[in-house]
Amino acid sequence: MKKPLYLLMLSFLFGCSSATKIEALKPEPSLDTPVVYNTTTSFVAMPMEVTLKDIENQLNKSLNGLIYDDSNIEDDKTEMKIWKTSTIKLIEKNGKIQSVLPLKIWSKFKYGTDFMGLNDTREIEANGTITLVSSVSLSNFKMSTQSTIEDFEWTESPTILVAGKKVPITYILTPTLSIFKSKVSKKIDDAIEKTCDFKPYVLDILATMSNPFEMSPEYETWFKMVPIEVYNTDAVLKNNTVSLNLGLKCNMQTLVGQRPKNGFDRTIIGFKPVSKMPNKTTATIAAVSTYESASRIITKNFQGKEFASGNRKIVVQKVDLWHKDGKMIVALSMTGSINGTIYLSGIPNYNPITKEIYFENLDYVLSTKGLLTKTANWLLQGMILNKIKENCRYSIKENLDDAKKNMLPYLNNYSPMKGVFVNGALDDFEFEKVELNNQAIIAFIKASGKMNVNIDGME
Repeated sequence: MKKPLYLLMLSFLFGCSSATKIEALKPEPSLDTPVVYNTTTSFVAMPMEVTLKDIENQLNKSLNGLIYDDSNIEDDKTEMKIWKTSTIKLIEKNGKIQSVLPLKIWSKFKYGTDFMGLNDTREIEANGTITLVSSVSLSNFKMSTQSTIEDFEWTESPTILVAGKKVPITYILTPTLSIFKSKVSKKIDDAIEKTCDFKPYVLDILATMSNPFEMSPEYETWFKMVPIEVYNTDAVLKNNTVSLNLGLKCNMQTLVGQRPKNGFDRTIIGFKPVSKMPNKTTATIAAVSTYESASRIITKNFQGKEFASGNRKIVVQKVDLWHKDGKMIVALSMTGSINGTIYLSGIPNYNPITKEIYFENLDYVLSTKGLLTKTANWLLQGMILNKIKENCRYSIKENLDDAKKNMLPYLNNYSPMKGVFVNGALDDFEFEKVELNNQAIIAFIKASGKMNVNIDGME
């Protein structure tokens, strides 16, 4: 009996020696370019050291010329003006600050009695040096001192002529000195507190460190630190250096695309005293793979391999990848029992052991599946699809190594501004997620380690 014509046609269409041409509808790539970023709350140690020499320089800038002026003679029968005549010197002495302050003093004082106008005034000029000793404390990021005058040494012992007699200046100025000692001490304390307000200085450093830096110009990958809160412990004065143990709570972001804005807002940064600092840093780095490079690697996986079911077989000649609505499109150009291109879609994931990107839920796209149902049902079998899945993966170890190398220059004595140095090391790596845009596949890997920002000196 002769076969009907339609059975002859089906035999020709699906025969083992025939090749079927398919023209599946291509899923067009998404045109959106989402900003890809990841935020990790982390901690950065920020030990800060300020030498007494730095404070001395700032203090001398703050105190110049006339530093004390009391022009009211009626309250304590004394007028007084004090000038700084030379550089103030600071040294450490038994955990305290010793200040040596060269002075010129002009004083007018009233002596005698107001009864029947029996009084007189005299003016005195003298040069001397005051030595103060100050205890140090830190409150709200301001270094404050409590100073007392330890010594008052005249350059020369002045005298004045009273009723034809020479009267030693020290005798007459003793009550005057007792009046102005506390005022001069307060003047020095106020100047040190104003000079040693570290908060604006720390905020300036954070503003600079918040500038994004480009990890990879080729893939437009940026790293950005977003400060949240600054911690501090008590200040310690030792070896002519004031040491402040600071710590920074921050978000670390990796971004892909155009240069992100700084966005630093110094008004919202919190400052908080703590008794102990954490010491671990976590940072997120991006391993970026272009679709072109990933397609090339996966194509190599298929070279020399046949996928067969019974007498039917196909060979994948080329693989292309792109992004479509949050999923990866895998285009397989094949020859054999079927000629043409089929399309698979899946969600990228990461294998931390093999350091490979693979695709979960990889399946035929609907248009391809519908076409295959009519033309080559055997290709839909799970066995064939699973074999294809095994080869749709690629290692990002090289990309990860590149990302780590891109971070190293910023962890090896990197200086974003004068007197500030960043050092650290990243060790443990933990996968977080894979993101897609229309240019690349980005695997975000969380790295842990330690990071220090050493602040040395003041400008």
